[in-house]
Amino acid sequence: MGETKKILLGKYEMGRLLGKGAFAKVYYATHLATGESVAIKVIKKDEVIKDQRMMEQIKREIAVMRLVRHPNIVELKEVMATKSKIFFVMEYVRGGALFSKVARGRLKEEAARKYFQQLISAVDFCHSRGVFHRDIKPENLLLDENGDLKISDFGLSALYEHRSNDGLFHTQCGTPAYIAPEVLRMKGYDGAKADIWSCGVVLYVLLAGFLPFHDENLIAMCKKIFRVEYDFPPWFSTESKRLILKLLVANPGKRISISGIMRVKWFNKGFRRPNAFSMQESMFEKLDEDEKFVHEAFKKSPSSPAVLNAFQFISTMSTGFDLSTMFEAHTKADSTFTSRCSARATLGKIEMVGKTLGFKVARMKDFKLRLLGETEGRKGRLSVTAEVFKVAPEVTVVELSKSSGDTLEYIKFREEDIRPALKDIVWTWPENSVFESYESDRKCIKQ
Repeated sequence: MGETKKILLGKYEMGRLLGKGAFAKVYYATHLATGESVAIKVIKKDEVIKDQRMMEQIKREIAVMRLVRHPNIVELKEVMATKSKIFFVMEYVRGGALFSKVARGRLKEEAARKYFQQLISAVDFCHSRGVFHRDIKPENLLLDENGDLKISDFGLSALYEHRSNDGLFHTQCGTPAYIAPEVLRMKGYDGAKADIWSCGVVLYVLLAGFLPFHDENLIAMCKKIFRVEYDFPPWFSTESKRLILKLLVANPGKRISISGIMRVKWFNKGFRRPNAFSMQESMFEKLDEDEKFVHEAFKKSPSSPAVLNAFQFISTMSTGFDLSTMFEAHTKADSTFTSRCSARATLGKIEMVGKTLGFKVARMKDFKLRLLGETEGRKGRLSVTAEVFKVAPEVTVVELSKSSGDTLEYIKFREEDIRPALKDIVWTWPENSVFESYESDRKCIKQ
């Protein structure tokens, strides 16, 4: 009798164990319909629910990996669940970790440059989506069957909106030898600048075959990092040394940016920017935006907004550990808030604010507004949709969502422009108590 094959949810044939950690095991698996090889991370729900930090980490990792689809990032294909387990179905990367390759000896400059180019391309894409990895090191850089680099393990990553009120991150995380000095000082740090430092350490390791800052005593190693105390081996080229000197700068304000890295002659040799792809892009980006604006602006609008039932309202505004949002095929960067103003008054306020901020505003059908930025961002013009739903006679819910453009640009627009500008009509944003913003009731003009 042959061994019975284990089939997961009728879709994947489970294979050998690839690795395990405190809360998860990773298995090799095959998609039954296509024969594609995948890696499946299996997490026990009961273990996660008992540990709030682990719960938040899983939620964050899913949110992050759904944002960043790029040829040089391990792809999260889907998330599934049973009553007892959560399953991350990920791209299976056959070539192992870059660390194993470096452990056998330093790389030739051409190979090191290729991997560094792919790393910077992927990190730049992450940052454009408001994602900061915070644990970049050769162990988290995998190689596929073609020898191309893939960033993995976003368990310590953070999103732009996770910053503290001072605009900085304060969680000390990562691997000591690759951590930027400002992270070690625990006084707050810019996630993008910290990632760039780690990329600099990776480049040094690829070229040297060993760490720039190393000491068996952790405190002694940290002192070397603070002082940026390291030496170049004699085989480093002048051009590579110049770049590393710009990457490993103690003052993050003086550290080279990714756009600066991409202008360096050494970096650009043979560089081809890959075509990144995103789960968040909508068909709207593929159409002429101005033409769509004119078309939708003349559509007849209904006399009243769509109505949300109680279940939809709770689901929309809840910030609890709701696994259902993890399993949707497509997502978009969005935000919701409630208002005690009428739908027309709310839309009018958003329209006024949008025009004040320099956006082209068009009214669409079904109590929707489309706001289109005037300037080109790194991924084209930012387009935002605002849709109003009716919950009760004097309660409306507004959903803001990014239709196109750069996600980080949208997050900044939402957090730094829209929130303050709409404070006089907002009853509550979802992370606040439903009773916190009652003062806005008095400021609405009843229509």
